Amino acid sequence: MGSYSDEEFTGIVVSRQDYRERDMLVTILTDRFGFKTFFIRGARKRGFRMQAAILPFTHGTYIGKINDDGLSFITTTREVAQYQEISQDIELNAYASYILGLARQAFGNQPDLASLWFTQLATALQLIDEDYDPAIITNIIEVKLLGCFGVQPNWQACAVCGRDDLPFDYSEMYGGLLCQEHWHLDEHRLHLDKRTIYFLRQFSVVDLTKLNSISLKETTKHNLRRALDEIYNSQVGVYVKAKKFIDQMGSWDKILKNKNN
Repeated sequence: MGSYSDEEFTGIVVSRQDYRERDMLVTILTDRFGFKTFFIRGARKRGFRMQAAILPFTHGTYIGKINDDGLSFITTTREVAQYQEISQDIELNAYASYILGLARQAFGNQPDLASLWFTQLATALQLIDEDYDPAIITNIIEVKLLGCFGVQPNWQACAVCGRDDLPFDYSEMYGGLLCQEHWHLDEHRLHLDKRTIYFLRQFSVVDLTKLNSISLKETTKHNLRRALDEIYNSQVGVYVKAKKFIDQMGSWDKILKNKNN
């Protein structure tokens, strides 16, 4: 167990909850210590000086006392800003919450792992805030995080023969891609189309910090969502509350389209 005073770190506010009569507990994803929960004394009092710095989806520089176990504390902040679009749009909010919630499940109590991922996660939120398709950005993070859950598909070549020049499908049994010559080995392969496989492979290697633009057909987005849901449900098995809301939004869209037709 350790305690470190006057530590400076970059953070993203994930959530907060009322605590006692005037205080709050604020969870922040930090670039050095992973996910930490901070006790903020007097946060519910009118005129609290750090009010803007502890709003959900705020990011910036924080200084405080970090405890390995239990609650940590923030003494001051600087250069804080909020992801404005995410904070004001319920759909963007849901995707951002899901990304952070999924990351928290993936990292557990491994601050080093969170530190390695911090830039990618912060970039994902920034892209969503800048009007990049939130579903696609989320899919990219989902593909990349699979390894953190102990699921490391071979996206580069056939898991059986190593060939990379034939049509592929995804096999949960073989932990990755099967080329057409070996489809017969797994009758329960996901039967994904060529385009979906292509983007799953691309998502596994793309660097979000270098992403300029991306746009996919709705059919492809639907197939990606179906494929990743199957992989996560069957091989990962984690539950993130925001995912249920995202799924419900998809159902609402279908209902609205049917009514308009």
